[in-house]
Amino acid sequence: MNSIDLRRWVLPLFAACLTATAHPQNPWDTTKLGRNPAAGRYADIRGIKMYYEEYGSGEPLLFIHGNADRMSKFLYQAPFFSKKYRVILADSRAHGNTRDDGDSLSYEMMADDLAALLDHLGIDSCNVIGWSDGGINGLLLAIRHPKKVKKLAVTGANLQPDPSAVDTWVYNSVKKDWDSLQRLPLTPQLRNDKKVFHLLLFEPHIRTEDLGLIKCPTLVIAGDHDVIRPVHTLLIAQSIPHAYLWILPNSGHATPITYRDQFNKIVMDFLNTPYRTIEGGNRFK
Repeated sequence: MNSIDLRRWVLPLFAACLTATAHPQNPWDTTKLGRNPAAGRYADIRGIKMYYEEYGSGEPLLFIHGNADRMSKFLYQAPFFSKKYRVILADSRAHGNTRDDGDSLSYEMMADDLAALLDHLGIDSCNVIGWSDGGINGLLLAIRHPKKVKKLAVTGANLQPDPSAVDTWVYNSVKKDWDSLQRLPLTPQLRNDKKVFHLLLFEPHIRTEDLGLIKCPTLVIAGDHDVIRPVHTLLIAQSIPHAYLWILPNSGHATPITYRDQFNKIVMDFLNTPYRTIEGGNRFK
């Protein structure tokens, strides 16, 4: 399997439903998302030049994409949320237009990159939406840089890379393809792809105790047939002090695409409404 095949595998598996995005029906010009010279800039941070784009105005809202993906995956979210928020989208380290020549890659590095990007933009605190690996990075951003995150919504995130968190078929498929990668001749592109793919099989390692450090209101999302086990998503929500849980029925991993209208509405309501604790008799309501 060459590097092009790798991207074809990882994208539909963990960012899902490329066919659903092939012909977006949207008046906003999403074809320029991720390659828009009018909105795009490079931030020189932490040894890389991180590519980012900004749209709209208001409170800052950071989007974090998934593994082997790029900011353009949020083609249904950027137009919607930019009507009210200053939307910030970035290509993570070693993804998209953000080149990384280093030998190693970790979610912690990527979370710290995002904190540095916010510093570069002069943003002390913002709302954050993360999908898949972007959800992992969102959790780590809130853990490692708690003052940076005002509210957090994550979909399809996991705490560890094993079958207790990830569907067994998915886990075994990723492991099989990782083994195949080791037999290929190393090219610069494959070197980068292996570094990115490595995350899926060997990271993250987030303790439930670490989630207790997240102080911001958090919306934890997943599909009921996600690549992430629903019971694992429940564990994440239960471990965050101020968290809501939303499991979408009849849904896989691609909640921001397959259920984009519901996703946008629920997340917007979450961002716009103060968090409330539901206890005692209020649990009957």
